[in-house]
Amino acid sequence: MKELLRSNDPVLMSFLDVLLSDADIPFIIVDQNMSVIEGSVGILPRRVLVLEDRLEAARRLVRDAGLDAELPRDICQ
Repeated sequence: MKELLRSNDPVLMSFLDVLLSDADIPFIIVDQNMSVIEGSVGILPRRVLVLEDRLEAARRLVRDAGLDAELPRDICQ
């Protein structure tokens, strides 16, 4: 699996959950339980991982949703 993006915004993560699910793109959100370590402050970002062969489709979906700024800078071009 490859990282699509990372964020500590719970609204964005919820939106991505729906967006990717509706597009039938398999994904997982990791590091959700890190709040136990960080003290529930929400500082540590969660990562959205998708299958490598679906990564470009997921990136396109994120761009089409107007969330280009959320993608890592090295792939936004």
